[in-house]
Amino acid sequence: MRPYYKPSNYTMKNSVGYLMRVCTNRVLPQMEALFDHEELTFSQWTTLVALHDGRISTAGDLAHTICHDAGSLTRLIDQLVERELVTRTRSETDRRVVTLRLTPRGSALVEVLAPRVMNFWNELLSGFTHVEVDILINLLTRLVIATEDKVRGDKPSRLVISETPISVPILPSPPVSRSKAKKS
Repeated sequence: MRPYYKPSNYTMKNSVGYLMRVCTNRVLPQMEALFDHEELTFSQWTTLVALHDGRISTAGDLAHTICHDAGSLTRLIDQLVERELVTRTRSETDRRVVTLRLTPRGSALVEVLAPRVMNFWNELLSGFTHVEVDILINLLTRLVIATEDKVRGDKPSRLVISETPISVPILPSPPVSRSKAKKS
């Protein structure tokens, strides 16, 4: 493709980087506010979500995937381990490797809080069609992969983009049959 930007058309209005930054700066405080009265912060919840499907298992891969610096991530993981939401296990074959896993309580917390995040995004995206949301997701995914390719060069990617749902479907309660209702 020939270059999209030229000196004559590069403005804030059409700068992908600027628009992504503004979007992130507007969304992040709203996402953090969703967790104001919960036992987790948004950063802690994001960490649990990244560990949810079990494909990310080391602090290094976690830091890379959620774009968190190693120092603050260590403190965050310490808090999650202390609260019994995450376990840390040192490898028996390579003592340098420490594996992270969600506990059942951590997994349950992700699933319980996921609808709150989904509702937030559904409200924010309510002015878009499903096709437009699919296109937006596809384009952002391609952009993430392109930036990852540029950063890693010939090294294998450590980025994990999960396709595992983070919430269990809420099924309606089965209707009580009249014969069972009369017996009670």
